[in-house]
Amino acid sequence: MAATLAELASLVQGTVRGDEQFRVEGAKTLRDAGANDISLIDHADKLPKLNGSAAGAVVIPRGLAGVSRPAIEVDDVHQAFTGLVLHFRPARTAGARGIHPTASISHTATLGNNVSIGPGATIGDDCVIGDGGTIHAGAHLMAGCRLGRDVTMFPGAVLYDETIVGDRVTIHGGVIVGAYGFGYSQKNGRHEISAQLGWVEIESDVEIGAGATIDRGTYGPTVIGEGTKIDNQVQVAHNCRIGKHNLLCAQVGIAGSTSTGDYVVMGGQVGVRDHVHIGRGAVITAMAGITNNVPDGVVMMGIPATPIREQHVKQAAWTKLPEMRAQFRELVRQVTELRERLGLANEKKAA
Repeated sequence: MAATLAELASLVQGTVRGDEQFRVEGAKTLRDAGANDISLIDHADKLPKLNGSAAGAVVIPRGLAGVSRPAIEVDDVHQAFTGLVLHFRPARTAGARGIHPTASISHTATLGNNVSIGPGATIGDDCVIGDGGTIHAGAHLMAGCRLGRDVTMFPGAVLYDETIVGDRVTIHGGVIVGAYGFGYSQKNGRHEISAQLGWVEIESDVEIGAGATIDRGTYGPTVIGEGTKIDNQVQVAHNCRIGKHNLLCAQVGIAGSTSTGDYVVMGGQVGVRDHVHIGRGAVITAMAGITNNVPDGVVMMGIPATPIREQHVKQAAWTKLPEMRAQFRELVRQVTELRERLGLANEKKAA
């Protein structure tokens, strides 16, 4: 797959700067690239990293100065580099469409056109899989699940019964959708699970990362809105209503009956208590703890989370605590000394 710089430039509609016949054998990041590899930088502030890299050539934005090695100038660095990576490491093509002989499919299930079901996958009673669906090895659909068009479930993903999935949804390996919610009442000294009679609805164009879990509602649905992207190891509890086009980053945990507006962003390890609403366009920074409702468009930070400006003031005050403590101790010393002097003076007057 080796190619000259000129050949690669033609592939990505770029312009060569330097040796057109430089031979490239791979496309790698600056840290990993060797003398025969091409890498990328997308901004002038990355030039010091380029200078410290062994990369033999580089993809750069058009007009970028200060690059002394062979380069390909392009309009969109990341789009072009993606093309080069795929040239050197082509994506593996999917296997033949169809149903593997070891898949277990209920006679009451309905499969659309051009469906692929991998080895060991199970499709329960009354399930519906839309056209173009791909169910990879070992994935499981329990009874009554309904999938739209072009849904992909990766190995080991599980949909509990009655789960509804829209079009073009991607569900990565190890995802569990529709498990019972964590709801218990105590009776006679024992924890008894509450009703788990609801289901999960995932709207179109959602992607759910590996190991994420979404619990069913108590009586009705837990809903994931259209276009929302859920990262690995996220937990969405029972009865939640997640808005459209949310971004939930790794290890976010959202407690039951919480709702969000559209275009909400939650950074990694955000924790959200139950029965709160997070407004449209709000941003919750990493590791924040949400304990109350969040208005539209606000950036929240800290534990408990407050608007970011308020949190910055608090953190600035925290950094001054050692100095303030020293000042306080000095003031206590001075006051004690002053009281002792005043007491001595009063004793002399009394005498």
